Amino acid sequence: MTLRHQEEINQFRLTYSRAGSLTAAVLVISGLGLDYFIYPNLFLPFLVVRVLTTALIIATFLYLGTQKGVSHIKILTFFWLFLPQIMICWMINCTEGVHSIYFIGLNLAIYAIGVFLPLSVIEGLFFNVISILLYILSCYFHPDFNDGKALLIGNSLFLILATGAATVTTYFNTQQRNKLFRLQDEINNKNTSLEQSNRNLAEIKGHMIQQEKMSALGTLSAGLLHELNNPVNYSMMAIGMAEIEPEVKSNMMLKESLADAKEGMTRIRDIVTDLKTFAYQKPGEDTSRIYLFENALRSGLRLSGFELKDMAIEQDLPMDTHVLGDEPAMIGVLINLLTNAALALKKSGHAQPVIRIHAWRATRVTDGSTRLYVTVRDNGTGIKPENLTRVFEPFFTTRDVGHGLGLGLAVSYAVIQRHGSELTVASVEDEWTQFAFDLPVGNHT
Repeated sequence: MTLRHQEEINQFRLTYSRAGSLTAAVLVISGLGLDYFIYPNLFLPFLVVRVLTTALIIATFLYLGTQKGVSHIKILTFFWLFLPQIMICWMINCTEGVHSIYFIGLNLAIYAIGVFLPLSVIEGLFFNVISILLYILSCYFHPDFNDGKALLIGNSLFLILATGAATVTTYFNTQQRNKLFRLQDEINNKNTSLEQSNRNLAEIKGHMIQQEKMSALGTLSAGLLHELNNPVNYSMMAIGMAEIEPEVKSNMMLKESLADAKEGMTRIRDIVTDLKTFAYQKPGEDTSRIYLFENALRSGLRLSGFELKDMAIEQDLPMDTHVLGDEPAMIGVLINLLTNAALALKKSGHAQPVIRIHAWRATRVTDGSTRLYVTVRDNGTGIKPENLTRVFEPFFTTRDVGHGLGLGLAVSYAVIQRHGSELTVASVEDEWTQFAFDLPVGNHT
């Protein structure tokens, strides 16, 4: 039984126990009319007992509304249930004993709890057996006990039959209640699952919308890149022509200005080239080519230049960085790792923010192939231990709402998998984070 199931049962019992106690209080005090007409000589003592019993039942009802009362619901329920039974047995002893009409009250109580109160079969049997024993004792200590033994046996059998009927009723009621609670659990679980599915669909919808935006932006960017090439080339030609003019050679300030302009246009040309490499390859094209990893890294650094401003970049690469794979996709991976590192460094407020890119060639033990191993490490905020195993999950992000879909590392992980490797992460919170992967080395001539 689940905790929620148990809480629902307790709440169910509390509701019915409080309602039952109020009903019992009303029935007990209503019996004064019966006392007045059948036993007028005993009306006054019966009045006192009924009022006392009613007061105790109402006090129990009020106590059930408190936190302590809820924690003792079973004991309190049996307490108010036995109060009328004890009162009735006392009245039986005070009147005709086994011949008393109050015997009917015991019988009604036995059957009523099986129908209305959410007791278990064992609890119902316990209440009924105690009620029968109280009845037998009240008759046994009556002065006319010897004259009514046969009737006592008959009445006791009648109470036993009522107990059997009440027990059967209690059993089926319990089964139906348990079935109802199970159905409620299933509905709650399905509702929870449906809510989660709706949230996932909303996130996927947002991702698809973002993809459409990026696709449209990519189409626009492709046209812009083509248009940028012409003015960049014209400007470079104009600067080149200007540099050979005699006036420029003799004017140092003009010469330096043209050199600065040429450097700026060269940077623009390099960025355009990087963007073309990154954006122009279409799905279905050959994604297994030999390229220089250092060129891909250089492109990634240039395209992440704004985020990496004022940060030290340390590179340790081997002489030969030829690798085989998807260069545009690898540029995307590097951009993602570098911008994530830059964000962590900005959050940390480190006095000396550093990103270290280390690469080396080595033989992979599993298959003997030569690989280029790469690590990207920063001294930023690190990753919390509870998030370390989730960073590659789609849609998982620790950024503020609207500042990331949580897809960058998931996509990067898939890219590295396509290259026959695995993107891994290691981190110490508030100290550093390092991502690592390896690429197949490309043979070149």
